[in-house]
Amino acid sequence: MIRKSIPMILLLLVLILLFFMINLFIGSVHIPVKDIVKILFNEGNESEIWQNIIWKSRLPQALTAMVAGAGLAVSGLQMQTVFRNPLAGPSVLGISSGASLGVAFVVLMSGAIGKVALSRLGYFGDAAMSVAAIIGALAVMVLIVYVSQKVKGNVTLLIIGVMIGYLASAIIGVLKFFSPEEDVKAYVVWGLGSFARVSGDQMFLFVALMCILLPLSMLLVKTMNLLLLGDGYARNLGLNIKKARMQVITCSGILVAIVTAYCGPIMFIGLAVPHLCRAIFHTSDHRILMPGTMLTGSALALICNLIARMPGFEGALPVNSVTALVGAPIIASVLFRRRKEDVHE
Repeated sequence: MIRKSIPMILLLLVLILLFFMINLFIGSVHIPVKDIVKILFNEGNESEIWQNIIWKSRLPQALTAMVAGAGLAVSGLQMQTVFRNPLAGPSVLGISSGASLGVAFVVLMSGAIGKVALSRLGYFGDAAMSVAAIIGALAVMVLIVYVSQKVKGNVTLLIIGVMIGYLASAIIGVLKFFSPEEDVKAYVVWGLGSFARVSGDQMFLFVALMCILLPLSMLLVKTMNLLLLGDGYARNLGLNIKKARMQVITCSGILVAIVTAYCGPIMFIGLAVPHLCRAIFHTSDHRILMPGTMLTGSALALICNLIARMPGFEGALPVNSVTALVGAPIIASVLFRRRKEDVHE
């Protein structure tokens, strides 16, 4: 089965490279392909504006989209495996809501109390938002891991995660009510998600963190395959269910926390990509699904980033709008095709 999947894995790698290059070549500002190649190889004396567009905008966005898509897709696969629920995604345990709450304190509460929101303080404000998002997400994740040691059923843990999400949304709603209109707008813009926020040293740190975390997540492949068998079989095969569940949830939570901190809450990729991979590879073996999900998530995120800043648009469209527009038809077609197969059987 693994050998049969190699051609598809290679195809996904080629597609990622292709979409990555298209992200560099296409944008709201037209730059000839030959000039882009010269800029990338530091040849010639192209316009400084063009060089800034490539080095400070298009290249960081493409790299960010590639690793963020992979991280969200893997996180979604892990959540669906742990809860054995096709609707589970990276935000199911309220971790994304925790990140959003952290940013809300920085953007909304600081503006209401100090009259000047930290988010308006340039680079310091961006760093404060990233740190607040990580703290909020990790705080919720620690709470979820603690609760996972106290409760037995996955359903109970899932409900607790949903309640944490609702609680965070309620607090954010109160902060919005007492905040100035411009701060609310800034928070709403952050909540739409973007791959364009990460640049410079932040981009290198983000990519480095994801390049460490994604390979480490591959170490849980065997554990996830055992969890698919059900608690009874997995326990008989020597798996510590509580420990395994905690490890997978922790890995998934950290991936979501890092991506949300740098890019905002990116929706739908984590939910749609695992289903798409199962349809592509026709397997539930995580030895195939994990790398396949990483690559498919990267490719889909690159496509969404390309659509978000297509020529003709000033600036960029909200990434969350694009991910829903692209992902919803994909997941719908996969589910309908699976239903037809079940009927024929």
